[in-house]
Amino acid sequence: MSSFSMTATERRAALSLASIFGVRMVGLFMLLPVIALYAELLEAYTPFLAGLAAGIHGLSQGLMQIPMGALSDRIGRKPVIIGGLLVFALGSLIAALADNLWWVILGRFVQGAGAVASAMMALAADLTREEHRMKVMAIIGMSIGMAVSLGLVLGPIVYSAWGGPWIFGITVVLALLGILIAWLWVPEPVSQRFHRDAEVELGWLRSALMDSQLLRLDAGILILHTIFTASFLMLPYILRDALGVGEARHWLVYLPVLLVSMAAIVPLLVMAERRRRLKQSLVGAVLALGVASLGLALWHVSLAGVVVLLLLFFAAFNLLEASLPSLVAKFAPAAHKGTAMGAFSSSQFIGIFLGGLMAGALYGHWGLEAVFYVNALLAGIWLLLAATMRQPAYLSSRLLRVAVGDRQAAEALARRLGAVPGVAEAVVIAEDGVAYLKVDNALLDEAALADLAPA
Repeated sequence: MSSFSMTATERRAALSLASIFGVRMVGLFMLLPVIALYAELLEAYTPFLAGLAAGIHGLSQGLMQIPMGALSDRIGRKPVIIGGLLVFALGSLIAALADNLWWVILGRFVQGAGAVASAMMALAADLTREEHRMKVMAIIGMSIGMAVSLGLVLGPIVYSAWGGPWIFGITVVLALLGILIAWLWVPEPVSQRFHRDAEVELGWLRSALMDSQLLRLDAGILILHTIFTASFLMLPYILRDALGVGEARHWLVYLPVLLVSMAAIVPLLVMAERRRRLKQSLVGAVLALGVASLGLALWHVSLAGVVVLLLLFFAAFNLLEASLPSLVAKFAPAAHKGTAMGAFSSSQFIGIFLGGLMAGALYGHWGLEAVFYVNALLAGIWLLLAATMRQPAYLSSRLLRVAVGDRQAAEALARRLGAVPGVAEAVVIAEDGVAYLKVDNALLDEAALADLAPA
């Protein structure tokens, strides 16, 4: 099998792990567009507790993500993944049986505690060769994006037909389906080891949290998901109360908006990468997010106007969601990308929690306009952070398998790799048997690289 082609095992790993991510995310995001409406029907309802129910899974997931990844290094990937999905199913069952909002909050917290993403990324790395790892991660990323969109559309349909408990019940079934996929379809790795490009190094985590450029990106993803969660708590009220759109028809607004906005960002992403305008693209998308949020605060009594603002909102959101991980990879040191991504991912989950908390508190005291005004303010803060960010180096990550006996040999090979035209950074870790590179593909001398580290 050529090193340029994925093996059957690698393809199976990519599709099976993407499927687990997908079924889990569909369950989570089916609830988001309807939880504000469902919470009104439960005992102990207050707007603040509704916001807490919406976001609290982000808190437990953000807290458990790194520990669960570390646990998978000790006891194995599959036990952690299956155990995490069982915890997720238990949380969904608790919420499905609840008639009191506090029990829904507990169920949502338990859902988030079944944090399996870090263990699944580590398993993906175990099952794929270095030269194909980015392809596998891209397939997983695409599955997450599609699952989120599907969940946002299905949620109002299921809720209007059967009610909130059915959403949680379906989520239980999806979690059990994920367990079956993990047990029967995900390949068994030949060996398990630590992967610096996909896992968190606890010893380098402090450095990741002290890097000013990475911190800007961590703050960005936190603000993005704060705004996203807060907005989706308010949108059902806009559609139902301000525009008179029945709950059963909310999906008719979300579906075309999601499809058009996703299609619109593809050429923008390609253009930003090819023309090396990622920072400018980021700044423009943050500005658009702020304008859309301000527009929803000021003008939400016209269905056509709301649809236009949602198109702008989702186009900006999708562009930012796709470009931020790429920027993290560009700013992170070659041998520590996994740690940088771990901190970034945890920031995202904390943003979900803060978005629910903030929206519930503001809506209860000052109404939905206050939520969108604060969203616009947060976007303005992010705009300052993005505008002062350095231009990223347009380098790609490259991993090469190498055979070096000790640290001195690894350092010598790193110096030789660093001298290859087009290689901007080279780190060789002897115990990993891997060279971690940052390269400029336009300048890279592939032949010289192959001579030093043959595939």
